[in-house]
This record gives sequence, C-alpha cells and structure tokens, in this order.
Amino acid sequence: MVTMAPRMLDRLRGKRGQAAEGDLFNPDCPTRLVLDQIGDKWTVLVVLLLSDGTMRFSELRARIGSVAPKVLTQTLRRMERNGLITREVFAEVPPRVDYTLTELGHSLIDPIAIISDWAETHIHRIVTAQRSYDATQDGGA
Repeated sequence: MVTMAPRMLDRLRGKRGQAAEGDLFNPDCPTRLVLDQIGDKWTVLVVLLLSDGTMRFSELRARIGSVAPKVLTQTLRRMERNGLITREVFAEVPPRVDYTLTELGHSLIDPIAIISDWAETHIHRIVTAQRSYDATQDGGA
C-alpha cells in the first residue's frame, strides 16, 4: 500500500534531512501504536514530570493526581517497553523503584511541552466551543 504524507510532514522531514522510517497513514504501520502511546494523557503527564529528573512511583502518582495505581503501572510498563523510560528497582524495605526518561524519552519533551502549552492556552476556547456545540444538539443525538 502506498500512502502520501501531508505536506506538513514532508516539510518537517526535509528540515531534518532524513526520510521517515514509518508511515502513519498506512493502517498496518506500527507508527500508529506509537501515536497511541504518546497521545495518552498519562504518558504526556509522566514525560513532563520526568523531564525534571528521576522520580519514584509514589511521587509520580501524587503529582499526577486522580490516576489509579493500576493505570499508572500500565502506562509506565508501556513506556518502558517502548524505550521511553528506564525502571530501576532497589532492594530496600519497602522496595524503591525509580523511573527516568531515556534519551528517546527526552526527545519527546519539546513536542509534548508545545502541545501541553497549546492545550492550556486554548482550553477556554475549547470549552466554549463544546458548550456551544452541545447547546445546538437535540438531546445529544
């Protein structure tokens, strides 16, 4: 299957001077799984928190707030599997586990920070648009 990337992606690749290794517009390309990971709100929050340095599970959970331990554990495992973080276990009582961004994880800081800043800057406009849209819908259908 041959797909064409939007011109914006072609321009970005040209600036980097390298071709893409994946094709996110190909439904069979694993790039979509990567987007699923980095587009996850918990991943975004973990990357931003770990951009300041190594943290323990309990620190991450406290700073994120409102995340179930199971969900955070699953997020951290996926991030470790994808090479975004390292996990170091210390033989202490109670056990201590530290999480640190890898070089690959660090490469996500700027893009995620830009998207996060955009979200915080435009949240009022988005909420207004949602309310306006919801008000025009007939019973939510």
